[in-house]
Amino acid sequence: MAYIDQFFEVLVQAGASDLHLGEGSPPKIRHHGEMKPIREELLTREEMAYMMSEISGPERWKRFIESGDLDFAYEMNADSRFRCNFLKQSNGLGCVFRLIPTKIMTLEQLGIPEVVKNFGHLRGGMVLVTGPTGSGKSTTLAALIDYINSNQTRHIITVEEPIEFVHVNKKSIITQREVPEHTPTFSQGLKASLREDSDIVLVGEMRDLETIQLALTAAETGLLVFGTLHTNNARKTVDRLVDVFPSDQQSQVRTMLANSLRGVVAQLLLKRCDTGGRLAVNEILVVNTAAASIIREGATQKLQDVLVGGKGEGMQFMDDAIWSVMQQGKVSPVEAYMKAIDKNRFRMFLGDDANKVL
Repeated sequence: MAYIDQFFEVLVQAGASDLHLGEGSPPKIRHHGEMKPIREELLTREEMAYMMSEISGPERWKRFIESGDLDFAYEMNADSRFRCNFLKQSNGLGCVFRLIPTKIMTLEQLGIPEVVKNFGHLRGGMVLVTGPTGSGKSTTLAALIDYINSNQTRHIITVEEPIEFVHVNKKSIITQREVPEHTPTFSQGLKASLREDSDIVLVGEMRDLETIQLALTAAETGLLVFGTLHTNNARKTVDRLVDVFPSDQQSQVRTMLANSLRGVVAQLLLKRCDTGGRLAVNEILVVNTAAASIIREGATQKLQDVLVGGKGEGMQFMDDAIWSVMQQGKVSPVEAYMKAIDKNRFRMFLGDDANKVL
């Protein structure tokens, strides 16, 4: 048993999501969004270095000491796996751990709209799952990959940093690769997947021009590419993908996107006011002929009309999804107002809480 496991056990028993350790501070856990210390005694340099080097191993520890950052996954036991981030900060050493559920939830259990399953049946193109950090993008993507794995015979390659959810082969073959353990970068992992008889590639993060360029090319040549971006809705997702490229290439990229983008699933987590915990809400863009021509023109402000008008195809505008859960009494008007795009639509419901947020 590693020294750090005592802290992980407190986190698991409390039902918390994250453990924060920093030199000169007490250890803290994040429970339903709130930070709580789990002991009074401050963490020393010696204690931090001992437990961090113990779970990372000598090679990773050396890499961290040289670079100041490190990402990897650690398994305490069969039920508890953690995404680990080591960092150097003003007081010395620090690390943050996110508990990764070992059981992959289904799309139904997560409350993800039924139409998302259709993306799993595509034979090519790009589908993006987007949202801010901690909005459950990885959980939703894992559920979608598990749906494909349970129902289809495909070869799925994932390129992640680090590997979060561990998939076992069901009907499909799943090859999981970690950056930088198994492949130096996302773009190199993606490039290699083109030679590995893959049907589907999941790219953990589309964070640079080369990765996005390769993903678009792979999607155009018949691979189904899933990726994540830190954007809040479909319009911002399209804009972000185009803006990464130099201005002289942007019209060509818009054409590539119009041809290969099949859908965007944007996700936000809202605090529930009925049962406690949090609830996922989604904006869903299914790229039809109208959406493709809007992307080609670069008139992304018109995507809202497609989203609102595309309910029959399973599309959903983010504010409509937020409105729906507020009307059902699952989230408070304040939470709905804070997360909405068009805040005016929700302002009238704030009542006495208006002073807190306006």
